[in-house]
This record gives sequence, C-alpha cells and structure tokens, in this order.
Amino acid sequence: MDTKDQGLPPGIPAPELLGGRLWVDGCFDFFHHGHAGAVVQARQLGDELYVGVHSDEDILENKGPTVMTLQERLLAVDACRWVTRSVPNAPYVTQLDYISHFGCRYVVHGDDITSDSNGEDCYRFVKAAGRFRVVKRTPSISTTDLVGRMLLCTKTHFIRSLERALRGDDGHGHGPDAERTAEGAAMRERMRLYATDETARRPGASVWFWSAASVEAKTGADVEDAGTFRNLFQGIDPKPGQRVIYVDGGFDLFSSGHIEFLRVVVQEEEQLARNQGWYSEQAVNERKGKGDDYGPVFVVAGVHDDEIINHWKGVNFPIMNIYERGLCVLQCREWASTSR
Repeated sequence: MDTKDQGLPPGIPAPELLGGRLWVDGCFDFFHHGHAGAVVQARQLGDELYVGVHSDEDILENKGPTVMTLQERLLAVDACRWVTRSVPNAPYVTQLDYISHFGCRYVVHGDDITSDSNGEDCYRFVKAAGRFRVVKRTPSISTTDLVGRMLLCTKTHFIRSLERALRGDDGHGHGPDAERTAEGAAMRERMRLYATDETARRPGASVWFWSAASVEAKTGADVEDAGTFRNLFQGIDPKPGQRVIYVDGGFDLFSSGHIEFLRVVVQEEEQLARNQGWYSEQAVNERKGKGDDYGPVFVVAGVHDDEIINHWKGVNFPIMNIYERGLCVLQCREWASTSR
C-alpha cells in the first residue's frame, strides 16, 4: 500500500526521528501574533520546525468554515521567520505515523485544549506516546476575538501610547498599577522574543519608537516637526553596501497581501542589485572575506499608531492595535528592522 492510501504524505520517509526537529500543526486562519507566539516558542525547543496546516475541508468538519483559504494560510505560515517547512493538508487529529514520516520526534502546542468534531483531544495519540510538548498560549488574541471586534465595532483594544503601555504607565487594561506594570513587562518580553532571528535565540530585528508632539506631525500636516526616535531593542544593523528601504503602513489584519508587498520590495531590490553586480563572484568573495555573505537590501517597516489609523479610516479601525500589528510585522521573515 502506498503512502497516499495510508494517509501519509508522498515521498520517502525520514530515516530516523530527530529530537531537534519539531512539529506544530493548526488551522492558522487569519494568521496573527498568537499563532506566531506558539511557533517561536516551539522553535526555541529545537533546531528545525515543521508546521502542518489543516485543509479547508477538515477545518469545516471539525470547527467551522475558514476565513482564509488553504493557500493563503500556507503563505502566511511560510512567511513566519521561525518556520523551516510547511506541510499542507496535515490531519486534524495529529497522527504518530504522519509526524514520524517527516522525522519529527515531538509535537508542540499551546496549553489550551483543542478538540475534534467528536469532542476528543486532537493530540491524544502523541500525548499517549510521550511525544507532546507544551508552550504557553498567547493571551488576549484569537481569530474569534478579531472577528468579534469587526462585528461589534469596539475600540477597547486601542492603545494610546505603546511606549507608555510597555512601561506599565498606560495599559489598555484598567487594573491596578501593579497589574499594568506586570502586563507591560510581559508585552515587552514578548516583543523582544518576536524580534529574534530565525533561531529564536539571537537578536534579529531592531525596534524603535517614533513620536511627535502633535497629531498634525503624525498626519503629515506639520512637516516641520521631525519627531524623535528612541531604540527599544537593538538588533542587526545595515551592512556595508546594503540599500536601506523604508516602507510604512497600518498592516492591520496582517495577511497575504502585506506579505506579498514586502516580498516584492525585497525582490525588486535584489534584481536591481543583481544588475549592478552584487552577486558577481568577485563581490561575493569580497563580502565573504570580511565575514559572512549577505543580501543587498535592509528593509525598515514603519507601523502607524492606532490614533492615526482611526483618524483616517474612522469607525473602529484598526481592528488590531499597534502592539498586535507590530508583532505581526516583526514575525515576518521578509525584512530586517521595524519602527513604530
């Protein structure tokens, strides 16, 4: 019986199970920073991360209809910096022979319960085999939450000042000072984690704050006020010869369109650099002689704050606050630094 008849993916199975190759699976609908949180924590546990993405049909049967198609969900998963490989049509109930086919010894999931259409644990088989690892679920975010914000037109998720929120001075909650301080510290630590490189262990992206004294400066009505920059996390700086490209936007409900935009920016710059000899043998050897080789472009992504987006779009836009949108941009592998 071939692998297709057995419900296994095509191709030659891995010769052995690798402790450093981990498996994560899910719907990844409306891919958001909560999904990225599970992915980055899983990546910290090993050296490679395979991500299974369920089919539209399996999700419909077990959970309900998806917002995004399988191809859109796969694109979002592939754009996540810590993903080694995506696997489409992964079974909704995780099977031991399926993950073993890819050489993954352990499955990683958040500390919430996931059930199939019969109400049974989707991870019951890997748990029974002792091949299950748990990471913390990212609080206060889910696809259901986002859909609720759109339907109810709420604004309670807005953040007036992200910098103050991270200090615990201006949290978007209304608890005691100690509670807001703890929340700010947790938010800051999560942002630091999302700014790591593809190993999820070393610094990757730099994160900066930009602020201005007036709304007019933020909207562009006052061009004399240049505002001020402050560094939150220091990551990798531009390297000799790289072109620094600035892009900005709201990046609300971060999706395949945003990902494709960032990909095209990098692609266009790479083609320009190719025409100018960046990839010639001499140029490559010169860079290697001074260290490691690297690409020709360094992208800086500016993320607009909630006040400015609401000023222009009204209603309850943005659906995601600046913290959530910033994390979505941070986890994307297509660029190198972000400013907010």
